[in-house]
Amino acid sequence: MNYDFQLVRLTSLFYQDYPHSSYPEILSKNSRTYNCFLFEIWKDIFVCVPYRTEINHKYSYRFKHSARSRQHKSGLDFSKAVIISNPDYISHTAAVIDTDEFRETIANIIHIATRVSQYVKDYIDYNKGIHTISEQEYTRRYQYSPLKYFHRELNI
Repeated sequence: MNYDFQLVRLTSLFYQDYPHSSYPEILSKNSRTYNCFLFEIWKDIFVCVPYRTEINHKYSYRFKHSARSRQHKSGLDFSKAVIISNPDYISHTAAVIDTDEFRETIANIIHIATRVSQYVKDYIDYNKGIHTISEQEYTRRYQYSPLKYFHRELNI
């Protein structure tokens, strides 16, 4: 399967439309946007998965071959993925990440995209009453996920 993807940053418009006070599970830091990988996992469903320096759970792709990953638990964090429905949320400013981590992302793109797609699909199915995972597992995976803010975009 082919996936369309690109390395992006989210715009200030995204953060204006999804302020931390109302959407606390969306990653935000004052004056800093997160670099993320944007995947089109299904037709018109774009998922933005942030790169993070420290990830302490399995709902992610953890880097193994970068200098940064030897000092930190860096990777792509599925649990903080957001759905992007407005192209104005995507910055035209270049996103800059560790070169080794970018190479590892590209080398594992199908694996990563498949896992992201499954992560989102399990969320959708559970919320549509199709229980492919237990309630306990659902809570463990999605308790702090921003996907709950994107039910309209996910047709839930």
